[in-house]
Amino acid sequence: MIASTSRPASATASAGHPVLRDLMSRPHPVVMGVLNVTPDSFSDGGKFITPELALAQARRMIAEGADIIDIGAESTRPYGSKPVSADEEQRRLRPVLPEVVSLGVPVSIDSMKSSVVAWALDTGAMIANDVWGLQRDPGMATLVAERRSPVVIMHNRDSADATIDIMRDIAAFFERSLAIAAAAGIASENIVLDPGIGFGKTQEQSMIALARLDELRVFNLPLLVGASRKRFIDSITPSEPHQRLGGSIAAHLLAAKGGARIIRTHDVAETLQALRVAVAIEDKG
Repeated sequence: MIASTSRPASATASAGHPVLRDLMSRPHPVVMGVLNVTPDSFSDGGKFITPELALAQARRMIAEGADIIDIGAESTRPYGSKPVSADEEQRRLRPVLPEVVSLGVPVSIDSMKSSVVAWALDTGAMIANDVWGLQRDPGMATLVAERRSPVVIMHNRDSADATIDIMRDIAAFFERSLAIAAAAGIASENIVLDPGIGFGKTQEQSMIALARLDELRVFNLPLLVGASRKRFIDSITPSEPHQRLGGSIAAHLLAAKGGARIIRTHDVAETLQALRVAVAIEDKG
């Protein structure tokens, strides 16, 4: 069994951010729509690179029922992504993020750089989504604590290692991240955990993380899962990213059954329909 993390009262004194409280009170998992304003995302690189196309996609996802829009301006795909500077990230975000914020749905900023996250929060984003779980940029935890914003702590590795126990590795990573969060004074009520499907994992390990997601409930924190169009689906049924809707929905339904409270997806309408139907059927049991 995974050991739980205890934290001092100073780190849990806050009642948490009202946006996260509202989202977690909903009867079905929250749907986070993915908006990539990058030229090299694994799934839709360049498709929404212009501000007009990006804003149209955000409006479309909100109309389809997205509860959160997650905006990223640096590809973090496991293979072939190119790091960009904080200035370049902000250049890509500047004409898009304020307009998306104005649409009235909570916005999360998908960045591993504290300077980019600070700018985004100043511009109206409400949630920090850190693919390195507070462990890459030493200023991230302090920033999140000072702003009292919700933060998604995602498990990651520099490279996959097929020989490790991936669930033990995820748990140990979260223990480290939560210790960093506690030391910075981040309220536990503002933390969401993400096992990082497809990040620093073999295809087999991504499936194991999904199959054993319920083991992470011991942390007593909301879980986010983003399996949308991920490469492990191709390892089961050969397919290009845009052909993986069925596999994505299957993974997300199982993730919800395993305890995921937020589902991050490129395909909002289809995912939301599947989740609502699954909840409705379970309610009849």
